[in-house]
Amino acid sequence: MTAPVADAPEIRRKGQLDALAWPAFDGLDVDVLVTTRHGGVSQGPYESLNLGLHVGDDDKDVLENRRRAAAALGGDLSDMVFCNQAHGREVRVVTAADRGRGSLTLDDAIAKTDALVTAEPGIILVVMVADCVPIVLYDPVAHVLAAVHAGWRGTVARVSEAAVAAMRTLGSRPADIVAGVGPAIAPGRYQVGDDVLDAAQACFGGRADEVIRPDGTGKWLFDLWTANQIVLRDAGVRDENVQLAAISTGSGGAGLFFSDREVRPCGRFAAIARLRARGGQ
Repeated sequence: MTAPVADAPEIRRKGQLDALAWPAFDGLDVDVLVTTRHGGVSQGPYESLNLGLHVGDDDKDVLENRRRAAAALGGDLSDMVFCNQAHGREVRVVTAADRGRGSLTLDDAIAKTDALVTAEPGIILVVMVADCVPIVLYDPVAHVLAAVHAGWRGTVARVSEAAVAAMRTLGSRPADIVAGVGPAIAPGRYQVGDDVLDAAQACFGGRADEVIRPDGTGKWLFDLWTANQIVLRDAGVRDENVQLAAISTGSGGAGLFFSDREVRPCGRFAAIARLRARGGQ
């Protein structure tokens, strides 16, 4: 299932970084990018733009990398909000009081959360991934923004649907939402077991065969991209408003994005996004 969008996601220069951009957000009052693994200072398996403090990298290198990522959106570390992701469907609506949480240390990151939502300009929402799907949702009418982390557990828990529901509490309408679905482990590379099959069947019912198929070895191949597009559709987001960056993590995507399945330890890349101020804000 692919969305009928005019332009494909592309790598663009953003400050010191080469980052992925979804043209679907061009011309809207929002700044959005997905970092690649390039443009930072980390060494070894974390080379070079690792944004995760939790993977064993040198903290000072990670903080420099985070500064560069924030600067690519015209912000700084104190504008960023991180969460300790838990592979669930918990959503937090963040405000100016949350600004800077998790940016310098894991200790004050928003706990056990996989989607961040805001209606306040200037706050940089961050979700980190290394095979899971990063998703950015923006309603240009209500001026509401969300960043979502969706691995297989979050996907079958319908975390994107939960994020849309939280956006609705801030005045958003699902039909107005523009969605960018980011790089992730490709369907042909994501081998899973019976636990994922059972969860996919419970979540998608008769549509499960659209997202999971046998690979001939007794295992299964799970399609995170299609699964999350279905969840977004069920939440009321229009297919034509969804833009997919069908670029694999790891060597399947020319090494642009970290893959935890392919190399451990490894760094984390991120979807980062913030609302621009507009009239009256």
